[in-house]
Amino acid sequence: MVPGQRFDKPGKSPFMDMQLVPVYEDAGTSGAALTIDSRVLQNLGIRTAQVRPGRLDAVLEVPGNVAINERGITVIQARTAGYVEHAYARTTLDPVRRGQPLIVLYAPEWVAAQEEYLAVARMSGSPYGDLRGAASARMRQAGMDDSQIRLVETTGKLQPRLTIASPVDGVITEVGARDGMTVSPGMTLFRVADLSTVWVLAELPESQAAAVRPGQLVSATAAALPGQTLTGKIDAILPDVNPGTRTIKVRIELANKNRQLLPGMFVNARFGARPGADQLLVPTEALIRTGSRTVAMVATGNGGFSPVEVRTGAEAGGQTEVTGGLKAGQTVVVSGQFLLDSEASLRGAATRMESASAPSAPSAPPAPSAAGAEHEGIGRIEAITPEGLTLSHGPIPTLQWGAMTMDFAAPAAGLPKNLRAGQEVRFRFQINNDGVPVLSSVQSAAAGAGDKP
Repeated sequence: MVPGQRFDKPGKSPFMDMQLVPVYEDAGTSGAALTIDSRVLQNLGIRTAQVRPGRLDAVLEVPGNVAINERGITVIQARTAGYVEHAYARTTLDPVRRGQPLIVLYAPEWVAAQEEYLAVARMSGSPYGDLRGAASARMRQAGMDDSQIRLVETTGKLQPRLTIASPVDGVITEVGARDGMTVSPGMTLFRVADLSTVWVLAELPESQAAAVRPGQLVSATAAALPGQTLTGKIDAILPDVNPGTRTIKVRIELANKNRQLLPGMFVNARFGARPGADQLLVPTEALIRTGSRTVAMVATGNGGFSPVEVRTGAEAGGQTEVTGGLKAGQTVVVSGQFLLDSEASLRGAATRMESASAPSAPSAPPAPSAAGAEHEGIGRIEAITPEGLTLSHGPIPTLQWGAMTMDFAAPAAGLPKNLRAGQEVRFRFQINNDGVPVLSSVQSAAAGAGDKP
């Protein structure tokens, strides 16, 4: 909480109930380097790994969602004007089979064309052959197909009703007609999606986009199909980047023979990336990204560490390519590096401050700005000991302290007798030369609401 404070012996921090971490001055390194006792390293859980040459994992695994293959959507439209006598399919997502009736239409326009044809057909003689052909063409123009025309010819009866069946196996994704509706030519009655093949839309990091290509084989697994591996291929790499996740959508086409994959299911897609050249690799967790640069803590031996700025490349499988800043065989910290980096940053900042102030005041070491000055705060007594008080206090603006719980040494004259745990108090204190906050006065916050203590 007081980063500029240093102590010359081990013990607990006077500002909070934590052991001080020993560090040692090292004249042979820069101000940002530091050395830490080996026992403390074990307590901090510091782990290291070596920088090694190699290639990133050639197998990429990315999540994706099953979607309808839009190339398999069939649009069923009305070919003639008429009325809906009966709709068999009434709801979306109903499964249908090829040849299954979907709707029955009554087509008044067909009646006139069929009556004309039947009237001509009852006439005999060669002069009427051309008329029969013209009447047949009129039925075709009215929207009748060859099978319906043959039915009129063979039965000699009017066929004013049209039954429309599904041309494919699939599910209904859109219903546009209901019983009693009037339909017109070109009106969409149904959309049917064929689920024999489906798409998987996978999110691929943009850094890996160059490692895949259309037509590449892909294997996929789904939580809904334990123990099964499905095989497909990359249909397309969509030319669009998600600005929030910095990922590119890859469209994968999978066979769905038994209709086991349903739209919306979650799958994991795995495909082999094209291997690149050998690069230096480090564990991704070893890198500290600050936004403006990337830093790794390098072990220099005998408990020494130094921050090094690095340049990075692609990332996969928990490993990151390093294109500059590190050499093969160096040891980097992969756990606890943030603690080391914070201490190194403070060490470097302190060194720069001392260097800047040295010419102007060479004869006397700089003293803490807080020493000697008196500061004021309001807090609650958590504990009372012969040595002083433990207070939970609010912010101390003159020291730029935030709210915290910490120990304060008792004043030389001793603590007032009327204090108790849980009491709200107003207090004043000074920071002595050892950096310890020493109380100068304490009184009830209620009693001193209008006066300074």
